[in-house]
Amino acid sequence: MMSLTPERNTRNPWFEQYWEDTFGCVLEKNIPLETNYTFNVCSDDLRLSQSVGYEQESKVQFVVDAVYAFALALHNLYEDLCKDYNQSGVCPAMTQFDGSDFYKRYLLNVSFIDLAGSPVKFDTSGDGLARYDILNYQRLLNSSGSGYHYKKVGKWFNYLQLDPNYLVFENNATFVPTSACSLPCEPGMIKKQQGDTCCWICDKCEDYEFVYDEFTCRDCGPGYWPYEDKLSCYALELQYMRWNTPYAFVPAAFSCLGILVTFAVIILFVKHNDTPLVRASGRELSYMLLFGILLCYLNTFALLAKPTTEICITQRFGIGVGFSIIYGALLTKTNRISRIFDSASKSAQRPSYISPKSQVVITCSLIAVQVILTLVWMIVEPPGTRFHYPTRNQVILKCKIQDMSFLFSQLYNMILITTCTVYAVKTRKIPENFNESKFIGFTMYTTCVIWLAFIPIYFGTGNAYETQLTTLCVATSMNATVALVCLYSPKVYIIVLHPDKNVRKLTMNSAAYKKYNSSSALPSSYAPAPSSATQKVSSDGTETILMQRIGGNTATTTTTNNTPNTPSRTSCSGTNAEPMDSIALL
Repeated sequence: MMSLTPERNTRNPWFEQYWEDTFGCVLEKNIPLETNYTFNVCSDDLRLSQSVGYEQESKVQFVVDAVYAFALALHNLYEDLCKDYNQSGVCPAMTQFDGSDFYKRYLLNVSFIDLAGSPVKFDTSGDGLARYDILNYQRLLNSSGSGYHYKKVGKWFNYLQLDPNYLVFENNATFVPTSACSLPCEPGMIKKQQGDTCCWICDKCEDYEFVYDEFTCRDCGPGYWPYEDKLSCYALELQYMRWNTPYAFVPAAFSCLGILVTFAVIILFVKHNDTPLVRASGRELSYMLLFGILLCYLNTFALLAKPTTEICITQRFGIGVGFSIIYGALLTKTNRISRIFDSASKSAQRPSYISPKSQVVITCSLIAVQVILTLVWMIVEPPGTRFHYPTRNQVILKCKIQDMSFLFSQLYNMILITTCTVYAVKTRKIPENFNESKFIGFTMYTTCVIWLAFIPIYFGTGNAYETQLTTLCVATSMNATVALVCLYSPKVYIIVLHPDKNVRKLTMNSAAYKKYNSSSALPSSYAPAPSSATQKVSSDGTETILMQRIGGNTATTTTTNNTPNTPSRTSCSGTNAEPMDSIALL
């Protein structure tokens, strides 16, 4: 380029314009013939150089070398094939020569010194010799003032040529700083290329991902977590309730204490099975209640055990059936008391289905409903275990029971509790001699409070499985404890500490009975017998209540466990009435 002039480069139509713009002059042949202006005519000595701002394009040398290489390869081919060809031009043998052979045999074997004085040759892959100019970004002074520019301080062409004295680093540092397009990525990071394929940025994989290759992160999947080096994954340890944690130890200890107390009450009742107090309490329902209480305590251990299919079946049956036994028996008791006193206030007819056998059948029927509902639940949602993933690094082994399905399974027990509570309120004013209804009322009121507190806590701690299970265990045991304490502590107190009071004695003219009698609007034709007319107690412990019709005769009816006596009594008109003035209670 430095040897080019407008006269020598006529083939380029833009070269004259470039020449005039570069030197700020006008070529003589471009000056108009007739003009009054004076032009700066370009001198014949002008040449392109760095002093006038000319800078050779670095890539041009590669183009020149490529043309020379191809020309030399063709020349060598011509020398080999056309040396005996006497005519000018390409010989026929060259036109038929294979291109791939030309590339391998001639072009790759070319070597020469280019115009810049550098050797040119190719390797077996067709790549030329690599060569680099080493530049240092420095603050330099020039004619236009100081500024930052790249300065050549060395080169590399098969070997390094570098003058350290020319190097200038930031803050005049004496050590060579790290200079790299991209640094190696740390463990757990992958390369993400941007722009130049030789350079990348390092991107961190997610906590639950591992490095599949240097460019890809992959999810370990639920239940797995990557190792520290992020090269592979391992299976997370299954989490379930452990017996050595406070979440399990506290409810288990509470249940053990409840089981011991329940067995003590059962043994005490069996030992005093034929005493008036135990018989008057309704032995059959009392034992059923104790069995339901015991089952609720035992449910704690099924809830805390490691989930298996068998354990999950036990949980479903234990919780639902345990509650239905307790509240089914209590509902039967309160319903019986309510019907007895409602009947006494309206007529002398003895209510139906108040015998011990009938009460057991009714209670078993109520329990059977819960058993059937539980069986249907297990058909619709088969029991088993499942994995729960509240977070990516946590896997919990749980029974295959959804929280809402568990709530629906307890709807029947909630109905029993609600109905029993209504009856407890209804019978709260009966005579003080029959104050078991008062204790049933205490039991149901406390039970309602426990359930109202349990439901929001249970469903509000869905991800905290330990808290959720502990809450369920404590609520179940507390319900059993309330029933055990409220219903059986008065009886145990009399049996153990005051055995002299373990007799049946009912005074119908007591103040409490009069209050209940007046509030229940007892018909005016009935009135309690005088205080001298007390009840008789048969040998089997069944109560006999003496009822006297005002203006008529007094009739005594004794009800035994099997066949009631049926003496007649006289009505106001002198006719016989049904012998139902005597009613066995509790």
